[in-house]
Amino acid sequence: MGSSRRFAPASYDRFRRIDGRHPLKQAVPRGRVEYRARRRRGDVVFFNFELAREMGLIPRDHPDRLNSRLRRAIVATFALTIINEYDIERGKRFSEREVLPGTYIATRYLQLQHPGRHGKTSGDGRSIWNGCLTHRGVTWDITSCGTGVTRLCPATAEENRFFKTGNRLVSYGCGTATLEEGLTAALMSETFHKNGIATERVLAVILLDDGFAINVRAGRNLLRPSHFFVFLKQNDRESLQAAIDVYIDRQTANGDFPRLRGRRRYEHLAKETARIFGKLAATFEREYIFCWMDWDGDNILTDGGVIDYGSVRQFGLFHGEYRFDDGPRYSTSLTEQRKKARYIVQCFAQIRDLLTVGHKARLRTFSSDPILDIFDECFARTRDDLLLHAIGFDGPTCDALMKKGRPMVRRFDRAHGHFERARSTRGPVSSEDGVTWSAIFSTRDLLRELPRHLLREASPLPAERFIELGLSSYATKTDRKATPHRCRMALEFQRAYLALIGAAARTSGCSEPMMLSSVAWRSGIINRYARITGDSVIYAARKLLRWRKRLPPEVFYQVMRSFVDDQCLVPESAPARRRPPSDRADAKRILDDLIGILAEFRHGL
Repeated sequence: MGSSRRFAPASYDRFRRIDGRHPLKQAVPRGRVEYRARRRRGDVVFFNFELAREMGLIPRDHPDRLNSRLRRAIVATFALTIINEYDIERGKRFSEREVLPGTYIATRYLQLQHPGRHGKTSGDGRSIWNGCLTHRGVTWDITSCGTGVTRLCPATAEENRFFKTGNRLVSYGCGTATLEEGLTAALMSETFHKNGIATERVLAVILLDDGFAINVRAGRNLLRPSHFFVFLKQNDRESLQAAIDVYIDRQTANGDFPRLRGRRRYEHLAKETARIFGKLAATFEREYIFCWMDWDGDNILTDGGVIDYGSVRQFGLFHGEYRFDDGPRYSTSLTEQRKKARYIVQCFAQIRDLLTVGHKARLRTFSSDPILDIFDECFARTRDDLLLHAIGFDGPTCDALMKKGRPMVRRFDRAHGHFERARSTRGPVSSEDGVTWSAIFSTRDLLRELPRHLLREASPLPAERFIELGLSSYATKTDRKATPHRCRMALEFQRAYLALIGAAARTSGCSEPMMLSSVAWRSGIINRYARITGDSVIYAARKLLRWRKRLPPEVFYQVMRSFVDDQCLVPESAPARRRPPSDRADAKRILDDLIGILAEFRHGL
């Protein structure tokens, strides 16, 4: 639980620096709407101590415990609601003590849900930027969701009027957030972070006195491609360059970009974006992460980080036909994300050209731009490398097989893809939030169990047994038939697998049984039975909410931390055994219940 020593009030002075100031505010006047804000009463439900230490908000040796002064600092900084156009039109008055001194910004960016394709009305509809904070040479952006309806919400654009914060009249126009949203995002984003997937992170979740929540997020650079595309579409070169410069300056100061001048800054940005998006598109496809990428560049960060967990899913299987129902339209699918990511990269080629040459050429001019070759190469390499990692090979072995055994990797990929992408004979069906076409095999189960069998029996599984082992909970009676072609593919899967094992053993200078033993251990962690999915994390968050008032805040945090630690799929970092959240029997019981939920929904959306 950590040290219990007391901290002086000055320990929390850094919270006061988060007061609405941000480089975008001055640099890009057309890129934001400013709002005054008023204080609210609130209770801290979740605080991310690990992230707060990294950001320098609390000392490194601060215990994972909320004392009264820390609570007050969190609430005073983040429990706020904007005074919006609806309030001003109706002449609402608030006391000077209630109103905060500075202003906060809602940023403008391109957004699919808005009418038109030029972003004149779109942006942060229920969020504000709290500011930024620098610690040990790294600057962090901090934003809050649920701080009130802004003029940039889709409802105002469609109905041409302003809305009261908390109204229940329109979709995308309430301006509020919920505790469930905040806890779901915290569990999912911390799991992604633990497994090396770039993401914004939840810093705090605050329950307001009206039952709504403020969900505070942080990241090293929270600018999205859509923050640039809005000016690209409007042909506003001055604002585009200013916004791009803010992004590059931050990346440079944080050590993510080299120090460059002139046109080289924009050329490097385009190439780096191609590399980042090639890798992330491959990662999303291999890890079954649905992130609604589209032409607007809205639901992803420019540095490849995941945001907006309301439209993010972690699938248990390759549900390649799932589409989120967003009212007037359906989302892109898992397999379409590559095309959308490539389109975003093409737009950065257009941006590079506009900022270096001085005029805006048509987007189709860049359909064969060299940075798209960078994207394609990074996509292909990352996709193959992640497949080897999923099998259970360590880093050096993956590198060696990528250099000398790429044809063998491709051979295994074809056999693996046959089972991974097999769909149910039931066809498309409705899901809770869209439509899907269920996958019928879990190749994660196959990759976990196959090396264990080979170590026991030293011979491949019979085709029928192999097929039975891989079948998912979605497979119908018809799907379960061991057809001649599927039996042939079951044997081909194992032959291609054993060829990789043999090549890896020769490369590493060890025996095949030794390589299989290493792969079996690593694959058992990487492809663990109880894995987080979008469905399971929602039920886990609801379970936590039911227990919230029964557990002390520090124990509640420890349960969440233990849950995330259990989902670490990196063999070098994964704990040898599950860390108990505390000595309390009820805390251990709820953690077991949460892991049980993951097991129950492990094949889901």
